[in-house]
Parts: sequence; structure tokens; C-alpha cells
Amino acid sequence: MVHSNATSGASNTPALMPILSRGKHRNPKKGACFMELASFLAGEPWSDHPRCTHSLLASLARDVNDHVGDVARRRLAPLIPRVIGLTSDDPRIDAWIAREAALAALPVTSAERQGVAAVGLMRCERMLNQLEGRPRGYVEPRSQAVMDAVPHARDWARGFTALGWGSTASFTKRSAPAIVHSAVSGIASAVAPSPDDLLVDLLERTIDLCHEWVGYRPTRLDPAAWEQASALTHRS
Repeated sequence: MVHSNATSGASNTPALMPILSRGKHRNPKKGACFMELASFLAGEPWSDHPRCTHSLLASLARDVNDHVGDVARRRLAPLIPRVIGLTSDDPRIDAWIAREAALAALPVTSAERQGVAAVGLMRCERMLNQLEGRPRGYVEPRSQAVMDAVPHARDWARGFTALGWGSTASFTKRSAPAIVHSAVSGIASAVAPSPDDLLVDLLERTIDLCHEWVGYRPTRLDPAAWEQASALTHRS
């Protein structure tokens, strides 16, 4: 069942923005990443793996946070309140998120990585077919179009269709996070006009889609909490 657990969130945020940094931080004095500030705003213990956000969406946010440069990372801060309370126990969410990442990576990542991205994309399609009762070989038109644009990767990936695809639990625990991580790292290293913009756009678009998939209705964030979170990351 898809459900929303919107205990807090935001439709608007104050002008003062937190300063995000790469990696995991023991406490706010050491810095803060995207999900660590989400944990703070949600009233949870300081962590980059808070309960307030779907685990794979949180994984995507951590990866994007760590792979973009300082300038692009400033664009991530306004997105933080929008993931608080955004959770679901529907296994399709993992496949949908992973599919968005693979779709973004496949057209731009290096030739060496495109086969992996194509396999990941086909893995997502196969899992969704299983969960939604479609024929095993069905491919959503958008995914098919992206794969047809890189036929060498598409054909290479088809060689894996005879292999077992595993259980839903295995996909959620291992395959989906691996697809997301590989996609983000592939985009980050791509020879493209602006990989950072592609990554920020991917995260923002996926958050928007998660709102639709979950039926999320965020409530207004307490401005005082946002000001406090921002102050934590500004050094005098």
C-alpha cells in the first residue's frame, strides 16, 4: 500500500539557506549533508539514514549531495523539507526511483557504463512487471526509447534476461541501491555540458514524482526550525 507519513515538510522556505557539505558528519559542528539536516528538521536523532524519508530516495539524496560541487549543492538545500515524511511501504517505489536514475544515466554515461545502466533499467522494468502483473518481457515505452537510442548497451543488457532476477526483497535491499549509486556516479563522471545540473535535476524530479506516487501533502515547515537548521551550518 502506498501511504504518506507527512509529519512535517514545507511549501515555502525562508531566504537563509543551510550550507551542505559532502559525507557523513558526527554532529552539526562537523558539517551537515542533505539527509542529516532532514533528520534534524524531522526531530529525529542526527543521522544520514533517518526514518522520515523513503530509504532509496534518501540514498539518492546522499549520493547526489556527495557527487556535486559546492555551487550545485546550494541548490539542494531548498529540497530538504520536501522529503520529510515522504515514506511508503509499496515495493514499486524502489523500482520507480531506480528506474528514474537509470533513465537519467543511460543517455549520458560513458560507453563502459551504459551496459550496466541498461541492465539496471531492464531490472527495474522486470520487477515492475512482476509487481503489477504484466508480461515478463514488457518494457515501458519511455524506457524502450532510451534503450533504443543506445543499441549496443541495449543488446548487451538483453544477454542478462535469461538469468534469474531475484526476489522483491533482494531488489529492494541490494539491486535498487546499486542501480541508483551506479547511475549517480556515472552521471557525475559523464562527458556532458553540466553533470551537476543533471544530478540536481534528477533529485528534484524524483522528489516530485515521489510526491505523486505517495500522494504526499506536505505541511508548512516551522520557520524557526529552518532558521535553526541554517544557523547550524553557518560559521562565524
